[in-house]
Amino acid sequence: MSQMNEKDQLVTVKVNGKPITVSLLTPDWRGQPAPTTIMQACILAGVEIPHFCYHPKLPVAGNCRMCLVEVGFPVKDSSGKPVFNPDGTPKVQKSPRPVIACATPITPGMEIYTDTLAVKQMRTGILEFLLANHPLDCPICDQAGECTLQEHAVAYGRDKSRFKETKLHKPKAVQLGPRVMYDAERCILCTRCIRFTREIVGDDVLGIINRGARSMVAVYPGKKFDNNYTLNTVDICPVGALTSADFRFRMRVWFLKETPSICPGCSTGCNITIWSRQNVIYRITPRQNDEVNGPWMCDHGRFQYKLTQSPTRLIRPTVNGKGISPQHAVEYVANFLQKNSSKQAAIIASGQLSTEELWLVAKLKSLLNCTSDTLVAQGPHDHLLLSSDQNPNTLGAILTGVCYSEVGLYIPKIIHDIEVGRVKILFVFGENTQVPELTQPILGKLDLLVVYDVVRTALTDQAHVVFPGATFAEKTGTFINKSGRIQKFFQAVEPPGEARPAYLWINNLLACLTGKKLGAQPEEIFNIMKDDIPAIKNLHWDQIGMAGVQIHSKP
Repeated sequence: MSQMNEKDQLVTVKVNGKPITVSLLTPDWRGQPAPTTIMQACILAGVEIPHFCYHPKLPVAGNCRMCLVEVGFPVKDSSGKPVFNPDGTPKVQKSPRPVIACATPITPGMEIYTDTLAVKQMRTGILEFLLANHPLDCPICDQAGECTLQEHAVAYGRDKSRFKETKLHKPKAVQLGPRVMYDAERCILCTRCIRFTREIVGDDVLGIINRGARSMVAVYPGKKFDNNYTLNTVDICPVGALTSADFRFRMRVWFLKETPSICPGCSTGCNITIWSRQNVIYRITPRQNDEVNGPWMCDHGRFQYKLTQSPTRLIRPTVNGKGISPQHAVEYVANFLQKNSSKQAAIIASGQLSTEELWLVAKLKSLLNCTSDTLVAQGPHDHLLLSSDQNPNTLGAILTGVCYSEVGLYIPKIIHDIEVGRVKILFVFGENTQVPELTQPILGKLDLLVVYDVVRTALTDQAHVVFPGATFAEKTGTFINKSGRIQKFFQAVEPPGEARPAYLWINNLLACLTGKKLGAQPEEIFNIMKDDIPAIKNLHWDQIGMAGVQIHSKP
């Protein structure tokens, strides 16, 4: 039988007496067709099988034994024909030995038992072995509240320990890498971290040393655990053996608010969760989206929230270096534009802005009849997730008309026009924007420089007007990633002081110039904007789910 035919073939098995029909082949951790396992069949049936080492996006190891189940197979006679009971049902004989659900393929007519007394006793026994030398660190462990061992111990473990001996002590607070701490006493040797580093990242630096109860994870001699994906091992560790050096001991997870968002670190657009409390962000973790990043994200992206806590955050608008109210700052710019309508303007916008903000930039561009472009932001890239385009919304800038198909094409022209005195008004909208070509002598030729940014930069120091901005975590909107998927992100914390998102600054400026606002909130702006952009013309804000929507990648 061909692999394609096997993939299409459906088989019926029973899980705790309930028949279910599943495909003979199911995508494995690589996404390739592979024999469907008991674990996968039970997940489809909605039956929980406890496990530690199994992870759907990692190769099977089968070493924790927590997923042991009993199975039965149809009895066949000497000629290979099925044997039936007196009532006409197929006769099934239980296997004398349990099997691990994560690595055992299903077969037609198989019966799977996950709730028998024997299975329950096996789970209790496995947990008893795992907890024998496990320290009682729960009150101070960062994994508390999201610990698989805790959950399984409550659900399947004994209510009292029979272990009377002294627990074996192993190294604690080991710096496995610059961003990951390791506690060997808590480690249950599931090898998830080893498999992830070797198979997903391709950085074979972790292994198990020693033997028996003294076994522990270690970095190979002469190697470093310092790739750009090390913190994913913290995410997938089922216990508190691996912890983030950045998050360690800072906050209990049950106090934190979870906000779905999109990583602004590059154009891949990894789905993330922002964890915050009382307007402070404590960590960022990946949010699974198999169309974009799977369950992973890079370490670079996890620290994007640090910008929100920068000591150089801009918190008050200024005009000629003096603090002023937001409304007066906008009115100052509007009055200048109205009094100097004959002067040529230009706009430089960052791909860090949301699609809604970029569309408003395009509206300002149209109103001023000026040139605009987006800054090129290039950086390192890898084979996994990190893109060389460090802007999350370059495609959004193209689709909204802020820039053309080649980003940065008109930046040299804008700079030249300033140099020769053709452009006298410049708007720069970005986050931590750096334009080395805009030197002090060139900027000195401008009659008005308006800069929107979130932190103090060389540009904000030279600006006549500064609009303090909001980071990605402080606003709601959409990004369009490099693959043409539009994705929503949501506000997790409030911007400091009088800082606010670009869509508020630009919309207020447009209102001063035209007497009309283009929507009050991002969702309203989106639903107005969509009629201007063919790729999203038939898309409503509410139709963009948590996984985003694939749209055309060209305007």
